[in-house]
Amino acid sequence: MTHALVIGEALVDVVHAADGSVSEHPGGSPANVALGLARLGRDAELATWFGDDAHGALIRDHLTGNGVRLVPRSDRAERTSTAVATLDADGTASYTFDLDWRVPEVLLDADMVALHLGSIGATLQPGAAAVAELAAAAREFATISYDPNARPSIMGTAEQVLPTISALVAGADLVKVSDEDVAWLRPGRDAEDVIRDWAASGPAVVVLTRGGEGSFALTSAAVEVTIASPRVQVVDTVGAGDSYMGGLIDGLWTAGLLGAGRRQALHAIDADTLRAVMEHAGAIAAITVSRAGANPPNRNELENGAR
Repeated sequence: MTHALVIGEALVDVVHAADGSVSEHPGGSPANVALGLARLGRDAELATWFGDDAHGALIRDHLTGNGVRLVPRSDRAERTSTAVATLDADGTASYTFDLDWRVPEVLLDADMVALHLGSIGATLQPGAAAVAELAAAAREFATISYDPNARPSIMGTAEQVLPTISALVAGADLVKVSDEDVAWLRPGRDAEDVIRDWAASGPAVVVLTRGGEGSFALTSAAVEVTIASPRVQVVDTVGAGDSYMGGLIDGLWTAGLLGAGRRQALHAIDADTLRAVMEHAGAIAAITVSRAGANPPNRNELENGAR
């Protein structure tokens, strides 16, 4: 059996809705990616950091109950991290964080076809250094995917974090980034120009998401693809980008383009295959935004167009 390893934060989202109600949900960008892959029937393992407390139990039950395997000792934090998400009238979330991040011991193996990293876990020390080392070591076995998923309230300034993000982009095979992240990281730059710079730095595929306006992808071989987003009634955008990221990995998995041995094939991906993968990811994200929270579909729901 081949599997995917995801490294990064798992936390509890404390969501303040526009109507004044407050709810708690397991979250964290990398954890959401692992969840999305597991719900699609993939063997997904998560290396993360949470506590042996009530919030930690919520995370553990949520992830393992949906088929995610946790790397041993992921539950050794002194406390479980939280993110306070405030939703505006359109369902768009803004975040503030209370987060401690370290990486448990991770064993890499030849059955791993994908390693995904992203967001806070890839930039916040002391864990970020271990993430970078694991990503470099895993290239021997796996396709490396990365989503900056910027969180300015905890990552620092764009100037401070850009060198780290740029290095992670250059070392990845697949990069997904939102237009909002590009605008924060490279203010005043055209987003597609930034994507062209990133595609020339090492990745096989870089995908720019634009929310309801669709997504744009560029490959190292200069193949370009633009797709529209499905039209849905948006409940909120929590987990939308993570669902799309999981969909990209799943789509490339189905296309037989994951794993170190398929790296050159991924660099040579054709427009039709890339478009199909992006449309697959877009359909998954559309289901997620049509219902509350980071709640990606399972394979049956996806195939039947669940909302």
